[in-house]
Amino acid sequence: MRHLVLLGGGYGNMRILLRLLPNHLPENVHITLVDRVSYHCLKTEYYALAAGTISDHHIRVPFPEHPQLTYCFGEVVKVDLDNQTVFLQDDSTISYDDLVIGLGCEDKYHGVPGAEEFTYSIQSIDKARATYQKLNNLPPRSVVGIVGAGLSGVELASELSESRPDLHVMLFDRGERILPMFPERLSDYVEKWFEEHKVEIIRRSNITKVEENVLYNHDEPIDCDAIVWTAGIQPNRVVRELDVAKDAQGRVTLTKQHHIPGYENVYVVGDCASLPHAPSAQLAEGQAEQIVQVLQKRWNGEDPPSEFPPIKLKGILGSLGKKHGFGLVADRPLTGRVPRLLKSGVLWMYKYHNGY
Repeated sequence: MRHLVLLGGGYGNMRILLRLLPNHLPENVHITLVDRVSYHCLKTEYYALAAGTISDHHIRVPFPEHPQLTYCFGEVVKVDLDNQTVFLQDDSTISYDDLVIGLGCEDKYHGVPGAEEFTYSIQSIDKARATYQKLNNLPPRSVVGIVGAGLSGVELASELSESRPDLHVMLFDRGERILPMFPERLSDYVEKWFEEHKVEIIRRSNITKVEENVLYNHDEPIDCDAIVWTAGIQPNRVVRELDVAKDAQGRVTLTKQHHIPGYENVYVVGDCASLPHAPSAQLAEGQAEQIVQVLQKRWNGEDPPSEFPPIKLKGILGSLGKKHGFGLVADRPLTGRVPRLLKSGVLWMYKYHNGY
């Protein structure tokens, strides 16, 4: 039997399973999926879990079942590419013939002292749960500092302001305007929404230090009852420790067939892969589609495609609470109820029409 090992049950590896199962997996191939938890998590919705507007079971999707698929639940601590072995925290090992690394990302703290120790996170299901406990147990009029006004920070701030209007939410961002990756019109719309909902935006901020319940902006202390870090991501530690070529963000540079140069049986999917777009669930799924084609060709003893067409993204959608949103669809800016409805529809389609 040929052994395909998938590290991480995120969007990329779930799409690989969807394409191979139940009828497109050769009889001589067995798959092992390794993950910390026993279900797929909808990471794009962690902000709502942390804000307390959805419950835990809303963002869990069962893993598929198949006689040629087994699961190993545990923490990956190391990958030995030369010996084709994955090491787990419990000292067990898994050997592979083909490997897809989809271990996702972690918070990037940019060397800010105390940031990792004294802030909360929404980068994993466990961390989002801990953030939920902290934020929803705060007494009225507590101050919440959110560091970073990208998509995650904006969605968390808006959801929290609706969930807990009794809290004072402060959103810190380095730039002149929030959401700099979007057209200015969208940023203005979101900023106006925040103004109406009494979310305070701190522009041109520079977080120099974090202590327990204290955030230092340009070295000036600001007392907070809770601080959430949404100011950047980096690849998982296991990937950062791989001795392979990486880009400036620490993501693994790959061939056109998505494998690591020199290791044509090892693929990297999602947040850890160096790709021409910013990491997203959509991008991971598009990449996974191409990886499946390469695997199937190689299993058949055929040459994989020499190159693939660029992965096309349909757009990006963000929510402002439960009724409003913003986004770019086919490069067209959208604001108001329509993008929020679109986002809800995309989520519903993913959960109930993905074939799991």
